Amino acid sequence: MHGVFTDQMNRQVFIAQPLQRIVSLVPSQTELLYDLGLNEEVVGITKFCIHPQQWFRSKTRVGGTKDFSVQKIVGLNPGLVIGNKEENTRQGIEELEKKLPVWMSDVQNLPDALAMIQQIGQLCGKTDTALQISRQIQQRFNQIPKAQGQRVLYLIWRNPFMAAGHNTFIHDMLTRVCGFTNALPHNAGRYPQIDAGLLRELQPQVVMLSSEPYPFKPAHFAEIQEILPHAQVLPVNGEFFSWYGSRLLQAAAYFKELANRLYME
Repeated sequence: MHGVFTDQMNRQVFIAQPLQRIVSLVPSQTELLYDLGLNEEVVGITKFCIHPQQWFRSKTRVGGTKDFSVQKIVGLNPGLVIGNKEENTRQGIEELEKKLPVWMSDVQNLPDALAMIQQIGQLCGKTDTALQISRQIQQRFNQIPKAQGQRVLYLIWRNPFMAAGHNTFIHDMLTRVCGFTNALPHNAGRYPQIDAGLLRELQPQVVMLSSEPYPFKPAHFAEIQEILPHAQVLPVNGEFFSWYGSRLLQAAAYFKELANRLYME
């Protein structure tokens, strides 16, 4: 039995049902598969799929999100590969599509994330669980106290500095969910490079240094503080701002705690 599913890139994917073997190429979606109640069905993950830890230790790793091994994935004989438009390379996905069904997500905001959760639930025969997860996320996010529009710069990289711009999932978490204002202008691009001069020009009230993908150290915090002596500079857990699967269930409590830190300091 086959089903025809439309992914978030509006591509039709023909998938045998029920699914017996799945490869996930996206850490946040790997964790979602676990929280949907799957286990043996997931036969391959990436080296960045660190949640849940028991899967990271026991599942076959097929490489990174951008340098996965097509040969290794094909060798696992999956009935479905789950990827993401931003996190995976177009060339690698197109190579996989020649041999396997590939369902792609395209998540830029909270509604996209909730839709992705429900669609993957449908793919995997876990519709009710996925609906419950997405509803819980929305309910918990509705209870997050909104910031008073503080101008925030969210840094993801150093040398050069790079920040999360508009039209990114991080931006949606900052603005729609937490109530901040992105200090970057709308036309800055998705992940623009920033030098010290532009940092001063933007004059953010808060600078957030993400725990991923760049491992910021205390010296980097001091570096930013020297450039922006009047800004609050603080570390943030990047998983809660950029993982768009079931980790969002935990994000609401983190965002509440973050709001309290900002108001108290």
